[in-house]
Amino acid sequence: MTSYQETYAELKNRNEGALIPFTVLGDPDYETSLSIIKKIIDNGADILELGMPFSDPIADGSTIQSADTRALKSGINIHKCISLLEKIRKFSEIPIGLLLYSNLIMNYGLKKFYEKMAAMGINSILIADVPVEESDEFISTSKKYGIDTVFLVTPLTPDERLDKILSHCTGFVYLVARLGVTGARQDLEDSTLELIQRVRPKTNLPLNVGFGISQPEHVRKVLQSGADGAIVGSALINKIENNLRDNKKMLAEIGSFVNRLKKATCK
Repeated sequence: MTSYQETYAELKNRNEGALIPFTVLGDPDYETSLSIIKKIIDNGADILELGMPFSDPIADGSTIQSADTRALKSGINIHKCISLLEKIRKFSEIPIGLLLYSNLIMNYGLKKFYEKMAAMGINSILIADVPVEESDEFISTSKKYGIDTVFLVTPLTPDERLDKILSHCTGFVYLVARLGVTGARQDLEDSTLELIQRVRPKTNLPLNVGFGISQPEHVRKVLQSGADGAIVGSALINKIENNLRDNKKMLAEIGSFVNRLKKATCK
């Protein structure tokens, strides 16, 4: 599988940033989800960030909560998520990061889960409801199976805690573009750009910005401010929600949107 290091090195040679679309596995159903992910890859995604649906996604806003609900109602569970990941790996070696909640991992079995993810070539895992202070067991298991650990950094993260997070992050650092939960926004806050500039001197890891990145101009701005990648989730999932009765239109809109976002990564 392609590593983060290989991907960022190639992008640097091309003078581009990373486009990292996010979608929920199994939204709106198993087969359509697979078609969506293929469309995302075909239209320029450099890295995938994929969520496993959960009944109480506390870090997510209404758009991603609705995506989780659709997936769960269609019968998606962790076993079907794994099946989707296996199918993705049959046609692409693109780096994949997972964003999920700790109950899913613990119910499956901590070591069993990481062993399975490593076997499929999953690059990183971000557990949204586990702070760095309570993450020792997850970090040690990640290291054992060669999977990168990712944590969230917000504009309100104090310097002492930031240093602790950076000491445990591998793969990349996830910078939260705005306070609150996930969700598309029209404007990019000044605090987002300030956060990039505050974290950049402290680490050589790639900085990827998410939460509220919804337009090509947002992608362009965060990359110009020193970020290495832009994570776009809710704005993409809106394309799914708005076209639930027309898969052909849904896939066309997703492909066009991802293509425009990717063009904005050229520095």
